[in-house]
Amino acid sequence: MYQTDPPRPPQETMPTMYDLPSELVGESGLPDEFHRIQADLLSETCQPLAYPSEEILLASDLNLYYDPRHPLWYKRPDWYMVLGLPIASQQQDLRLSYVIWQEGIDPFLVVELLSPGTEQEDLGKTLREVNRPPTKWEVYEQILRVPYYVIYDRYENNLRAFKLNGTRYEAISLPENRLWLEELELGLGLWQGSYQQTTGLWLRWYNSAGWVPTRREQAEQERQRADRLAEYLRSQGIDPDNLS
Repeated sequence: MYQTDPPRPPQETMPTMYDLPSELVGESGLPDEFHRIQADLLSETCQPLAYPSEEILLASDLNLYYDPRHPLWYKRPDWYMVLGLPIASQQQDLRLSYVIWQEGIDPFLVVELLSPGTEQEDLGKTLREVNRPPTKWEVYEQILRVPYYVIYDRYENNLRAFKLNGTRYEAISLPENRLWLEELELGLGLWQGSYQQTTGLWLRWYNSAGWVPTRREQAEQERQRADRLAEYLRSQGIDPDNLS
């Protein structure tokens, strides 16, 4: 391809999500049941007050292409959030991957769910090999400069969080295993309970009122409120079934 004058913008010349899909044939390391359920809970309870829901991308195991100089290099965070980005309103527009040079907005928060095989890289304890892509830690900290990086180890029930300070991540103290994000008016914490018929210690969002309810919990709360109202009306001699 010949060089134009002036050069064409990257949006016109670089590979797009249609060229860089998230599901690659023969690729190993696809998510297990825990990763899928945990990602669902994070997405379902993530309801920041500071941003409209239609401007928040919540992605799970969606390939993240981060370097226009090496367009085939990518990471696949277990879960991440991008703020101020219009989400797809039509099925045909749903993203096949997240391509930084096309989208123009870096993630605000990345969550990695620790596995024995990925622990060293997730925690920034591996060194980059010559002529090899950078590690996850290097990409999140030095290339994308993701403001918050959260790591949950379900085997040790251990939650760790890091905040970008200048050019380096610094560990955040987590009293009671909770991380409050003032920018979102929302926090992340460890919650003991059952989700999708599976009991355990889960990473979940909370707000100033408590744990953000799932859709099922919200429906149950509405049912309980309706039952209490019906009981009160009956105590007043009013049949709630006959109200128009």
